[in-house]
Amino acid sequence: MLLFCVCSDEEASLGEFYPIIPGDVMSVKEILTGPKFPRHRTWEALKETMCAEDLQKRQKWTLFGNELENLEVGLLRNQHLIRQQVNRSALRNQAERKAAQHLKLVQDLSLKAPDFCVPLRPHTVWCGMDVKLSCSVQGFPDPSITWFKDDAPLQPPLPWNYRISSTFGLHVLEIRRDGSAVAVGAPGSPLQVKCSDVNRDYVFLSWIPPSADGAAAVQGYFIERCDIGVGKWERCNDAIQKVCQYPVMGLKENTMYQFRVCAVNQAGVGRPSKPSDPILTSDPLEPSRTMVVKVERGRQIVITKDQLEGQIRVPFPPTEVQVSELSDTYAVLCWTEPDPRGREPLKYFVERSISGTESWHLASMDMTVLSTRFSAFDQQKGKSYSYRVRSVNKYGISEPSLPSEPVSLGQPQGVPAPPSGVLPMRDTDSSVLLQWKEPAVAEGIVGYYLYCSEAGSGQWKTINNKPITKTRFTVDGLKSNKQYVFRVKSVGVSGNSIYSEESPVIRVKAALSKSLTSFFVRGAAGRYRPYYNILRVSRTKEKSWELGGVGLLTGLQEGHFYQFRVFAANIIGVGKPSEPSELLLCEPWTMPEPGCPYDLEFREVRSDSLVLLWAEPLYKGQSEISGYIVEISEGAESEDWTRVTSELVTETHLKVCDLRAGQMYRLRVCAVNDAGVGMCSVPSEPVTAHTKAGTKEMEIGVDNDGFIFLSFEAPDGTDEGVFRWNRNYGKAIDAGRARLENKNNRSVLTFTAASEQDLGLYTVELSGKPDISSSFTFTADDLERLTELGWHIRNPLIGLRSEGWQVEVSEQGSVRLWLQTEPLSSAAVLRLILNDREISSTPARKINFDKAHGLVEILIEQISEEDEGSYTAQLKDGRAKNQFTLVFVDKKFKETLARSQANRKNWKRKSGPHFEEFLSWTVTSDCEMIMKCKVTNMSKDTRLKWIKDGVELPQAVFEPTGVSTLTVSQVTRKELGVYRAIVSDSRGEDDTVLELIDDEFDRLMLQLSKQCVLSAGPVYIQCTAQGFKLYCSLKYYLTYIKTSWHFKERRIDLDERCRPGSSMQKLWIEIFNPTENDKGKYTLEMCDGQDTHKRSLDLSGQAFADALLEHQRLKQVEFAEKNRARVTKGLPDVVAIMEDKSLCLTCFADGDPAPEMFWLKNDREISSAAQYSIKNENKSSTLTINHVSMEDSGNYSIFVRNKHGSQTVLVTVSVYKHGEKPRGDAVQM
Repeated sequence: MLLFCVCSDEEASLGEFYPIIPGDVMSVKEILTGPKFPRHRTWEALKETMCAEDLQKRQKWTLFGNELENLEVGLLRNQHLIRQQVNRSALRNQAERKAAQHLKLVQDLSLKAPDFCVPLRPHTVWCGMDVKLSCSVQGFPDPSITWFKDDAPLQPPLPWNYRISSTFGLHVLEIRRDGSAVAVGAPGSPLQVKCSDVNRDYVFLSWIPPSADGAAAVQGYFIERCDIGVGKWERCNDAIQKVCQYPVMGLKENTMYQFRVCAVNQAGVGRPSKPSDPILTSDPLEPSRTMVVKVERGRQIVITKDQLEGQIRVPFPPTEVQVSELSDTYAVLCWTEPDPRGREPLKYFVERSISGTESWHLASMDMTVLSTRFSAFDQQKGKSYSYRVRSVNKYGISEPSLPSEPVSLGQPQGVPAPPSGVLPMRDTDSSVLLQWKEPAVAEGIVGYYLYCSEAGSGQWKTINNKPITKTRFTVDGLKSNKQYVFRVKSVGVSGNSIYSEESPVIRVKAALSKSLTSFFVRGAAGRYRPYYNILRVSRTKEKSWELGGVGLLTGLQEGHFYQFRVFAANIIGVGKPSEPSELLLCEPWTMPEPGCPYDLEFREVRSDSLVLLWAEPLYKGQSEISGYIVEISEGAESEDWTRVTSELVTETHLKVCDLRAGQMYRLRVCAVNDAGVGMCSVPSEPVTAHTKAGTKEMEIGVDNDGFIFLSFEAPDGTDEGVFRWNRNYGKAIDAGRARLENKNNRSVLTFTAASEQDLGLYTVELSGKPDISSSFTFTADDLERLTELGWHIRNPLIGLRSEGWQVEVSEQGSVRLWLQTEPLSSAAVLRLILNDREISSTPARKINFDKAHGLVEILIEQISEEDEGSYTAQLKDGRAKNQFTLVFVDKKFKETLARSQANRKNWKRKSGPHFEEFLSWTVTSDCEMIMKCKVTNMSKDTRLKWIKDGVELPQAVFEPTGVSTLTVSQVTRKELGVYRAIVSDSRGEDDTVLELIDDEFDRLMLQLSKQCVLSAGPVYIQCTAQGFKLYCSLKYYLTYIKTSWHFKERRIDLDERCRPGSSMQKLWIEIFNPTENDKGKYTLEMCDGQDTHKRSLDLSGQAFADALLEHQRLKQVEFAEKNRARVTKGLPDVVAIMEDKSLCLTCFADGDPAPEMFWLKNDREISSAAQYSIKNENKSSTLTINHVSMEDSGNYSIFVRNKHGSQTVLVTVSVYKHGEKPRGDAVQM
């Protein structure tokens, strides 16, 4: 675009309407910061620019190009909009501030602590049944509700079978069960269902095979999906998927989904896996099409790429069509969307061709492809295919993309080979270290499953449900002194391998001796804890070894060299010494940095975390230690160290989280002071992140006396030991604030009066077995929650079994107010208070108190205004007490009063003939409407009549059974009105009314439309001379039914070639002059107001060819019929003429070409001769018979013909003599 600015005397285009503001009058910055200026500042500036004096002083500027003018016009328009938005925003903010102040005042005046007016109650349900837990809470401001399961909060995203709702103060937790039975011998559940490559309607799934095959090998998998908003699981594949990957298509855009997988073998389908993490189907490229421009004052301008491409109509073709996933059963194609893509949403058509041919057909026939992914499942093995893609929007279809490279299905993936060399080694009294060798071809292996069996039993158990990625594993939880064998499976994408060979038999016992490294890892050898004696030798004198003690060594001489070696010992004896250390010179430390920490120990080793303890350095350097740096390394020998925390650790312990289960780690610690970082400690012995079987965590709770306690239980089978409790892994617990009680393998620490002084970290471990340990952080939230719970235990409340007060109205109109608590003793006391006044039992208001069942009820024979008010039941049973209030006023009381009066009236009504079923209507399958009612308590003189809008309907049927019906075979608007049925006899009368108007009539027509649509048959084709007529028959057609015809999923609009139509019993569309372009699938969509029903006809292939041939034949027949020879007018049936007169018969004919015309008498041709004269001219023929005689009587005919056909018309000539009368049926000539 070129812009020119020149001096001219010409007027600028559009200048008088949208003058351009010169830069010295108003800048863009002034316009954007409009609120600082008066409202009409801009228009004043415009007037100044239009002033004649200014126009004389300044040169007139002319812009060549509409772009700049449009920019100025848009700038002024946007300025006006910005000012309006700023003014509205200021008013809105001021109103919101005042409303917030008033609301805060009201809230401050209405504050109320939360109170469970209807608490939770226990439920007992059968396995597989759904259950709903509900409660009501009062308080202001509105309390926040959190549900807990096993003291753990239920937080979103919730599992698929959990649903939480809160309506009008009623809080409900619904737990749905998956009660589907599993066949005996079916496989276990697959693991780790993961979603990747999430698109608008596509996602790629992967999972890990189950560890348990069941009674037979796993044959494949079924994949299920769940729309979280619907909560219903649907199967994605009909055929079994053999590999642990699957592309899912046909999803709804912007919808939350979860997926799960079921394994299948010969025995049946196993239980489904754990649902995948929820995913949201969306366009992954959407963020890349958005640009955010930041302007002053923190404001942003969001510009989408679609806005810049608004002029794009028919889209461009996609690019880079290629294969992204390939297996032996499917191929997943991907491509790049067109650039530019336009503003309108895109869909895609995928076409396919066998390589080497030019015949393309639609591969995505039955689906709408929204994303740039497509899975082809129907490829034939051994053939190569090429694919191309077209872009589609509402304006049209693009040209096809360049074809992809030829695509063939891959070879079936075989299951991996099993491991070899399975070797168990003795570890402890309850564990075995298992090692094996990976297969020679390890490609595709994601881990291993382990299995164990007591020797000779033949009963195999799965050790791990999650594949192990290493080739060694410590198997815990084994029985001491029992013999076991082991075997291993390889886990791959295509399934599990066969079992490996069984390992040698091993007896579970502790190792007799271990290396020094192993002692540091385990800290124990069998039942006996080792200790280490350090012997030293000085090089300044003759070599001699002496006992150095345990831990810190003293008595060394400065300037001497020393060597050290270590012995392990237990009560059996002393083992062999280690190799001597290097020569070490004894000299004092003078460095400014601190020394290294030491005595690294582990506590609370779990699958995802552990706690590291260490001792502070003996040498602190030239300043105090300010903290520690903890580093971690994966593997037993790796020197790749990374920091665990970014900040310094101020304590001598640290909980290391986010570990990978089964992974081996080493840790080390460095001390830090003002001078810097000191030397690192010796790395810890390798430790594996693994939770031992039977490990339990510390728990917190409240005992039966209302005191808060912490408890820890050692695993079953643990030897007796002393539980050591501490705070922060070292600080002793004040005996005055808590008491300790140990019983068997359980230890309980009970707080005498828990307060904020008791908050903090508590640890416990079993003496001699530091690996049996746990910790818990006692927080202020725990203190508040458990203190309240303790108060409720010390001050018990009488529990409520009913959902508060219940109000019931009997059929006779009496009212019952009741509630039920838990069973009470015979000493229980009840006080009933109505409107601050205690009441007792009276004949009009009876009070019953069933203590054994906890039932309190008030029976009101005939309710009145005096019974309105607040009812409070105060109960006391020993130390327990409670009170329950029913606010029986306003709407609730009025509804009960009206219901009581209605029931009482209805009870009286039923003393005579009355309607058991009131007037209602139904629609039959024959699209008839039947109105029906039913009378009961009849006698011989009972009569029933129907009335519509004051007019009696005699056609109604009244059967002896009391059922009366009125049938309307075809409903029109004449049936609109108010219907009334009246039944009466000597005992009384009753009536029922049905107002079939407005919404009720619309509901009738909606139901009738649905039934009419369901009666629709298939779509047929009728060939005509003009083209095709596609039609569908139904019972009858209503205007309430919305219909549309579609061709290849595209709506057919009314035009010269297509004309839809309808009659009372048929819907059709006429297609004139059909061509090959009309070949395809035609669909009739009928909407009954709620659902859309489809009827289709595939007019392609031989069907289209036959129809086209029939159309052409009928067209020729019509043409021939239109142009064949025919008589248009002329001859009567009988002609009478007197003898000796002349008879003239004229006949007109038509046809193309002009027909030949012949006269015949008694089927013999007549020629012009003697008394006969024939004259043919201008498609007419005249026969003249001169001087007729009696012999001329007979049957005459004219015969006309051309190449398209012929016709014969007869006439009877009757000649009569003078004096005779002609025939009565003849035309007299």
